[in-house]
Amino acid sequence: MPKLMVDSSNTEIATRVLTTNLDDFVEIAKALSSDLRVAIFKKLLERPMNVVEIAEMFNIPPSTAAVNIKKLEDANLIRTEMVPGTRGTQKICAAVFSKIIVETGEPVQVHHHDFIEISMPVGHFFDFQVSPTCGIVSDSKIIGELDDPSSFLEPERTNAQLIWFRHGFVEYRFPNRTPPGAKVNNLELMMEVCSEAPLHNPNWPSDITLWINGIEVGTWTSPGDFGGERGVLTPSWWSEVNTQFGLLKTWRVTDQGAFIDGRIISDVTVDDLRLEQAPFITVRIGVKPDAINDGGVNLFGRKFGNYETDLVMRLRFTR
Repeated sequence: MPKLMVDSSNTEIATRVLTTNLDDFVEIAKALSSDLRVAIFKKLLERPMNVVEIAEMFNIPPSTAAVNIKKLEDANLIRTEMVPGTRGTQKICAAVFSKIIVETGEPVQVHHHDFIEISMPVGHFFDFQVSPTCGIVSDSKIIGELDDPSSFLEPERTNAQLIWFRHGFVEYRFPNRTPPGAKVNNLELMMEVCSEAPLHNPNWPSDITLWINGIEVGTWTSPGDFGGERGVLTPSWWSEVNTQFGLLKTWRVTDQGAFIDGRIISDVTVDDLRLEQAPFITVRIGVKPDAINDGGVNLFGRKFGNYETDLVMRLRFTR
């Protein structure tokens, strides 16, 4: 599993080092297989830039820049954040690592490595506890009533493409499809998520916490609730004064600890999650009652926001 180290031998600039093995390097290699993406990554090593700047620098359409940035982000080589700009919000991109080391001296593995991916629609939560502002919408209409927690009990909630709440949590049960006798050594959870403010507010921090099997994995502070500019997938009937899109975040738990977008957030390991003890894996997403920034949660489905994805869990295991 990739490890982050800081090389302080250079007294002027600390070097952020990604140490990985050959198996995990495959996705990184795919991301760097394009001359354009290599050139973009080199520029981001010099300084953070927004998508428009990158498009102008390489004389490409912003949509092309966004696609290539997404590939670098998926490989955890860069991180992106939506921040306030002169016209709504802008996506700022920054390099995470300035050096990559691939370890090849490990003994040949005798185990077969495999993984499972499970996609969970955001409306398929098993349990919840929410308070206003809150609501659920499909890609075509509001489900139930706005700011009424009982709407989270509506049968149509399973069609949800956007759910939001100011306080509380939603909890999902993912089927545990790990083969008998296999050992999970890496769990990933990907989601499009942001804070929940009245209408929208890009300066509205929220401490969003993830629990897996009742274990608190860690907290990420969302910078805001994004609107004013239509999300790529957000349907036209949903007003631009409302929340439009979130940030794509990847939580990962390994034998080295818990990470979000490659940055360590806690010392919880995959063994702490007791994944082999039940036919399902519970995932709770919410804001703790004592959170410093209690700015709520927006969760996006594959037909809302900027990313065509549900909640996605990936389990890597050996057998």
